[in-house]
Amino acid sequence: MTKHKIFTMSVAKVYPHYITKAEKKGRTKAEVDEIIRWLTGYSQKELDAQLENGTDFETFFVQAPEMNPSRNLITGVICGVRVEEIEEPTMKEIRYLNKLVDELAKGKAMEKILRKTV
Repeated sequence: MTKHKIFTMSVAKVYPHYITKAEKKGRTKAEVDEIIRWLTGYSQKELDAQLENGTDFETFFVQAPEMNPSRNLITGVICGVRVEEIEEPTMKEIRYLNKLVDELAKGKAMEKILRKTV
């Protein structure tokens, strides 16, 4: 079975689109980076290095220092598919990230996006 082309696509190629989507709605690059760091456990320096190196999505998630255990609280529809029903692990991680960026662009508070409990 062939891999979905997003798996081999550079995160750095898609990253500017995440930033643009957020900034169009008055959010910031720093907030996008915070979401990515929360999800993956990368430090800002490590994230910048992954982007600079042109790391593909599959490698980006495989090499992530520590995927956030609260990511399973991310639910809803992205690209017409419920994220909680996606079975392929790498695709699920990619869709989690997409969903978080969508929530940011929709104006959701960072505490809710990062699934912080009160």
